[in-house]
Amino acid sequence: MRVSVVSAERSVFDGEADGLVGILPRHAPFMTLLGQGIVQIRQSGGNLTRLQVMGGFLQVASNVVRIVARRAGPTET
Repeated sequence: MRVSVVSAERSVFDGEADGLVGILPRHAPFMTLLGQGIVQIRQSGGNLTRLQVMGGFLQVASNVVRIVARRAGPTET
C-alpha cells in the first residue's frame, strides 16, 4: 500500500509500506483528524520510519494512506 505524509512545508514521506496498525490493503475508505504523536511506517523492505506529527488529518482511500499534517518530521530519538 502507498503511504504519503506531507506537512505545510514539504513532502516528508512517500513510498510503499506494509499494512500494519489496523490499516491493511483494501481498507474501507475513511478520514480522521490527527492530534500530536508518532507515526511509524514499516516499509516493505523492513525499514522503519518514525515521524513526529502534529495536527492535520489521515485519509485512507483506493489503497493509499495520506497524512496531511500541520507539522511533520523525524522524531528526536
